[in-house]
Amino acid sequence: MEITTKKIDSANAQIDAKIDTKTISEKVEKLARDAAKNMDIAGFRKGKVPPHIVKARYGDKLTEDAKNDAVREAYEKGLEELKLEKEKLIGEPTVDKYEENDDIIEMTIAVATKPEIKLEGYKELIPDITTPEVSDDEVKEKINTMLKSTAPLTKSDRDELQNGDFALIDFEGFIDDKAFEGGKANGHLLEIGSGSFIPGFEDGMIGMKVGETRDVKVKFPESYGSNELAGKDAVFKVTLHEIQEKKISDDISEETLKQLMPNEEKPTKELLESKVKDGLLAEKLAPIYNDEIKPKYVEALVEKFDIDLPKSIVEQEMDIAFRRVLSEMKEEEIKAFSEDKDAYEKKREEFRKDASDSVKITFLVDELAKLEKVEVNDQEVMQTLYFEALQMGQNPQEMLKQYESQGLLPAVKMAMVEDRLFTKLFNEKRESK
Repeated sequence: MEITTKKIDSANAQIDAKIDTKTISEKVEKLARDAAKNMDIAGFRKGKVPPHIVKARYGDKLTEDAKNDAVREAYEKGLEELKLEKEKLIGEPTVDKYEENDDIIEMTIAVATKPEIKLEGYKELIPDITTPEVSDDEVKEKINTMLKSTAPLTKSDRDELQNGDFALIDFEGFIDDKAFEGGKANGHLLEIGSGSFIPGFEDGMIGMKVGETRDVKVKFPESYGSNELAGKDAVFKVTLHEIQEKKISDDISEETLKQLMPNEEKPTKELLESKVKDGLLAEKLAPIYNDEIKPKYVEALVEKFDIDLPKSIVEQEMDIAFRRVLSEMKEEEIKAFSEDKDAYEKKREEFRKDASDSVKITFLVDELAKLEKVEVNDQEVMQTLYFEALQMGQNPQEMLKQYESQGLLPAVKMAMVEDRLFTKLFNEKRESK
């Protein structure tokens, strides 16, 4: 076996191998001897089957296994010569050439590795960021919303319903003067202005007095879940029994503060205001960071830093993008590409730049995360997916299994690292002004 290697650049290497028939024959003999030790064949005691009998019966399979073993050995020796540790390899090796003649096998294996990256001046590429203002009124409104969520309901002294009240009602719905299934309830508590009922229902109740019965006219949305009700005009007979409300005091109790900030040892009103202000600022910064700053910064990073890219990974990205486009094409278009190799390759090449940029930014983000000491552990990934499932009304365990089976967990982790990294860099830039 003859092995030669070549390091093309910091991300790509090549292993050339010539495997002669003698090597294959020796491997076939060894495989036959090993198999004979445990093989049961009529007329022979177990472990006493002659190797030539094994070869006569399973020659083709032994030869195929011998060739595969020789290829594996060539690959292992090539990595040793290149002094490449398997931890630095990316993806699977690709066989660019495999020619089998009477007395020799010639092959070329392409190997992809993590490229060498030197990053200097990456912080200077971040665009200037103007910090959005968070007013005292916004903080107060947010805190009131939080207090309202924890405040107990009490019977109101008012007898006329207004927006924000909680109404204790009986109702029954009719279409063309006929009651419909699922349109009736007694003793139902409804928050006016919550938008939890059909559009127009809550607005139609405003101004009702305790004890009053009113016909509220509504129209079911065209997209309503029930085909029998979608788009139909309806009348609800509503009786208001009681008005309830949540009263909020400016003087927040220590018990309420602990409820709103359970992880704080010494919760105070000032600390609550500070945390709420930080939260509102983060909400305002998110679209600025994601929609304005990040695209400009990513473009600047890709343009400034020239790194070696693993050829096989770029090719994979091109294939993924091309397949996505093909899936949206008409059948005759797909057929035309399948019959015209040049047109196929030309179309595929259109995706090279975007694919290269995508692979490049992946490596740049990975290196930046190391430099900035930004990490996301597996537990954080699981927690994120767990809460996401709950928000979407899905079973968290089933969602986690689905992500695991589809191999999506690394992508989720990478996205979390990227988000945390850019938020850290952008915050530092903004706060340094």
